[in-house]
Amino acid sequence: MLNSWLHIVALVTYLGAILGLGFMLLPSLSSVEEHEDRVHFLARGLKFYNPLQVGALGLVLFSGAFELTHLKEIYREMFLKQLGYNLAMKLTFAFLLVFFSVYQAMGIGHRFVKRRELGESITPTELDSVVRRLRGANWLILSLALITIWLGLRLQS
Repeated sequence: MLNSWLHIVALVTYLGAILGLGFMLLPSLSSVEEHEDRVHFLARGLKFYNPLQVGALGLVLFSGAFELTHLKEIYREMFLKQLGYNLAMKLTFAFLLVFFSVYQAMGIGHRFVKRRELGESITPTELDSVVRRLRGANWLILSLALITIWLGLRLQS
């Protein structure tokens, strides 16, 4: 029971982080006037967002694995016959979700924050490129998350 609650809370936190980045942080960049202030604003937001996203996703994965163990106990020898295809599909989308989430957080966000902290100059073109890649990855991650959730709900029924 506790594991189910942990899974739900972690999932809500993860989805909140994705939605927060896509609907609050990135759109609010356009209201910041100066380029250097925009760079600073995005770097501060990503310093909060990146660990939250990756940490919540880690909790979702581990608590989901424990839930899967519970389902194995219930279905026993019928596990693969009853859930095999749906589980394979869900795990495929979960893998893609992890891959693109880590790419967004570490490959784009963390690199940007580190460049800023090291004092490297970031041009407006580079900033626009980072924002565009973050936004694109965010929509892909949101789509993958919704598909994975839907497939997970199918496992329960």
